[in-house]
Amino acid sequence: MTKIDRRRGASGRGNGSAFSSPLLRWPILLFSLLLSGACIPQNMVGSPLGTVVVGPGEAIQIRTAFVLSNIGELGSSMQRAVALALDDYGPIKGHKVTIGAGLDSLCTPEGGAAAAQTVIGDRRVVGVIGTSCSAAAVKASPVLSEAGLVLISPSNTAPSLTSDLRGNAGADHYAGYYRTSNNDLYEAEAVAEFAHHDLGLHDMAVFHDGDPYTAGLANAFAAAFEQGDGRVTIATVSKGQTDMIAVLTEVAAANPDGLFLPLFPDEAGEIIRQMGQVAGLEGVVLIGGAALVDSEFLAIPESEGMYLASPELHFESSVNEATGKSGGDLAAAYQEKYNEAPGSVYMAHAYDAATLLLRAIEAVAVAQGDALYIDRARLREALTGTAAFSGIIGALTCDEFGDCGTGNLRIVHHTDSTITDAEALEIVYYHLQDDQ
Repeated sequence: MTKIDRRRGASGRGNGSAFSSPLLRWPILLFSLLLSGACIPQNMVGSPLGTVVVGPGEAIQIRTAFVLSNIGELGSSMQRAVALALDDYGPIKGHKVTIGAGLDSLCTPEGGAAAAQTVIGDRRVVGVIGTSCSAAAVKASPVLSEAGLVLISPSNTAPSLTSDLRGNAGADHYAGYYRTSNNDLYEAEAVAEFAHHDLGLHDMAVFHDGDPYTAGLANAFAAAFEQGDGRVTIATVSKGQTDMIAVLTEVAAANPDGLFLPLFPDEAGEIIRQMGQVAGLEGVVLIGGAALVDSEFLAIPESEGMYLASPELHFESSVNEATGKSGGDLAAAYQEKYNEAPGSVYMAHAYDAATLLLRAIEAVAVAQGDALYIDRARLREALTGTAAFSGIIGALTCDEFGDCGTGNLRIVHHTDSTITDAEALEIVYYHLQDDQ
């Protein structure tokens, strides 16, 4: 393998069994008791992660942590989908469920850590839907795990957050983390197969910016493509970098016949705009990662001709078993309530993530009088035990590391920059898991 810069190692520390210490556990219990004036059922007193008490007339508290201030509508669409899921699911054992004000995790480690600290400041919270970006989850997950909470993401895809799909925990895996989005190892395999077998490419260059998402997917793709006797050049850029001429010139020297861009829209946009200024990259095939299935990126004239990996989007007839709503129902309700179409391809993933959490809460919550008791450890067990749940995005089964996604995705061909609706793009390749 040819490298332009050194690979960056995975950040963070791994911990597959992070539970609250007794010093943390008992304040949770006592705080809940003081709030409600109730007595925890005897069989919950020794809960290793504590028990949340929802007093008479009080709402069950969950939270969202999405990117709300940048990257288009990635976070706002998912935030809205969670709100629709709560409306469709309804109260749990006589108690309303509320998400409070949405927290902005900023798509950065610092944003994820700050959002998590805000969440754990309220001991009534039992779970979080988020984050939008893997970089934020790397710092949010350990904080929430230590506090005994669960975190369910609709769009995190970095393998380090869960596992290598071979039974080994990722460097950033913590107990209580789950996701309905796919592990990027599936996307890496799909893009490698498509590039090699369908497009006949043999020499690829792949870019990343050191982010857990971009670096994880770039390295996974390189490994998958090389298994098929391909050659890969790895190039790194910086977040916010605008001048790409130097790195493109170095890439051109390796004579690639294809470029894979598992980047965010800003950096990828600069690359495709400046490619024409670099000799040796004429006619090179461009393939983008799922983060580029974004209306603003698709509107860039230089994006025409690109292939893009994407989660499956056609869910019109798929039904969520917890609410009875189909993908078509969800899209119509979203349009009616917000007067626009969803801006994120992960909107349905967010809806399913919310219903998984709500269903798990209902399964473990114990009603005693007008109060409700939610054992945090049992809530994790219920989520881990999810098997063949029929969601809008398909059948969801969670493994021991929190991967609950279907593994299904597609590759589309983008030929017209006036078409920015991802669902209107031509599908040229499907990657389906054998058990789907």
